[in-house]
Amino acid sequence: MPRGGVMVEATTQPGAGYRRVLLKLSGEVFGGGRVGVDPDVVQAVAREIAAVQRTGVQVAVVTGGGNFFRGAELQQRGMDRARADYMGMLGIVMNCLALQDFLEKEGVETRVQTAITMGQVAEPYIPRRAIRHLEKGRVVIFGAGMGLPYFSTDTVAAQRALESRCEVVLVAKNGVDGVYTADPRQDPDAVKLDHVTYDEAIAKGLRIMDQTAFALCGENNLPMIVFGMEPEGTILKVVQGEKIGTLVSAS
Repeated sequence: MPRGGVMVEATTQPGAGYRRVLLKLSGEVFGGGRVGVDPDVVQAVAREIAAVQRTGVQVAVVTGGGNFFRGAELQQRGMDRARADYMGMLGIVMNCLALQDFLEKEGVETRVQTAITMGQVAEPYIPRRAIRHLEKGRVVIFGAGMGLPYFSTDTVAAQRALESRCEVVLVAKNGVDGVYTADPRQDPDAVKLDHVTYDEAIAKGLRIMDQTAFALCGENNLPMIVFGMEPEGTILKVVQGEKIGTLVSAS
């Protein structure tokens, strides 16, 4: 199915043809595996995004906030889930502002758009404005999740990618380099998959991404590539078409 005028084959990874991509970064990436923001890590991520943007590819970004708060985990400790999720959204905005700062130090013009209105630090999320920013070569960072509790940032990444007409979702993971048949940290027999369909991922309960995100991408024929952040330069290689990580597609 054509997306944004570019035909994307489901069983290949034609990165050189991508004109607009959405990059999903977990909060753990920003913290380097710890609580808070690691400036050295964020600077390295900004360098990678800048390298992609300089090739002419339009880049949108969705970040997680797990390096600050996790709503589901706080709920297990007795906190109201909705309130905990809103706290997580504020953590996401802090990650967005950190990434924006380092991107602009790389000479890349950026805009942060948030689902929760906070006019002093970011624009409100307006899809057509986001598309216009992308067309002008600006990196757009989507913050505050969906602005609603009970939605994971995986689902937000799929929704924002579809609404901003991105051609692929790039899922950069910390400590995992693709989709496996089981958790490789717990099962030594887990096998990495080069390609899997959304239906297979849902049927097998593969948990690398939220299943709602899988379903949303599958229904709309939006491909996804799951890969690890290491070594530096991987994001650009994926965009350029190198077969890294796992391709997840509708068929």
